[in-house]
Amino acid sequence: MSERRLKHPHDDALRPAQRDAMAAFEAERGYRVHGPFDVMLHAPDLMMRAATLGSHVRLNNALPKRLSEFAILITARHWRQDFEWSHHRPHALEAGLDEALIEDLALGLRPRAMDDDAALVYSFCSELLVNRSVSDPTFAAAEARFSAEGVVDLTGVCGYYSLLAMMLNVARIGGDESAAPLPALP
Repeated sequence: MSERRLKHPHDDALRPAQRDAMAAFEAERGYRVHGPFDVMLHAPDLMMRAATLGSHVRLNNALPKRLSEFAILITARHWRQDFEWSHHRPHALEAGLDEALIEDLALGLRPRAMDDDAALVYSFCSELLVNRSVSDPTFAAAEARFSAEGVVDLTGVCGYYSLLAMMLNVARIGGDESAAPLPALP
């Protein structure tokens, strides 16, 4: 990856709004601003609004954690975003996603080891990210299985993690240096 852009502002050069946003973020989340929020610290109001949305998308959406984490990985794979991938891969494993499923996804393959719910999430997210829409049959199946709230939350997961991936890709922030980057897709 090329040299990083939009580096973290030096703490002594932070504007008051940046300093306040950083303090509020760290108090709410319990950890230092990093990753996409490090990028968004340059626009502190956007950072805080994104953090609020993220709290819902990550912690309070209507989907089971396993499916939510799967949707995050699908989105990270789509954007080839190594930071999000390496950050959420352990969460996905902890939530019960199968290692083989994750490896297939990393290689850009439709995972073979999916149950019906995971296959539906894969189809929904893939259609949304690639086609910028979801077909009527996929929508109907997702609404029947996950409810209207679940469809909205699944769309929110894809949208939120697309925002984070775009921030990270624009700033050229990759993943953990100890982890292999996602392979390029043909």
